[in-house]
Amino acid sequence: MPEHSDGPILDRLIHEPGRLAILTVLSSVKSADFVFLQRATRLTKGNLSSHLTKLEEAGLVTIEKRFVHKKPNTNVALTALGEERIAHHWDQLERLKNFLDESDEAVGGTAP
Repeated sequence: MPEHSDGPILDRLIHEPGRLAILTVLSSVKSADFVFLQRATRLTKGNLSSHLTKLEEAGLVTIEKRFVHKKPNTNVALTALGEERIAHHWDQLERLKNFLDESDEAVGGTAP
């Protein structure tokens, strides 16, 4: 992600709270099923499904639909691109925090 003279620029696709939650969960596991993601993120079925579609279209996750014990199961995993983009996003958030801390010090303020 590019940096702007006023600080880091955040990836809007990833920064949306629901998608950020999904990607954060997926970055800590090999893969997750739909029900696990729904419980972990506290998103409704419709919201989770919508966010997963956007993430899949962007190439950040893979979605595998299968049957387990004759029941439908949706399994989601980060792609290599997804891993790279979420790691970069967290790095940009850290840069933003540092930028704000430095700006606050420059004007004589104190950071929380």
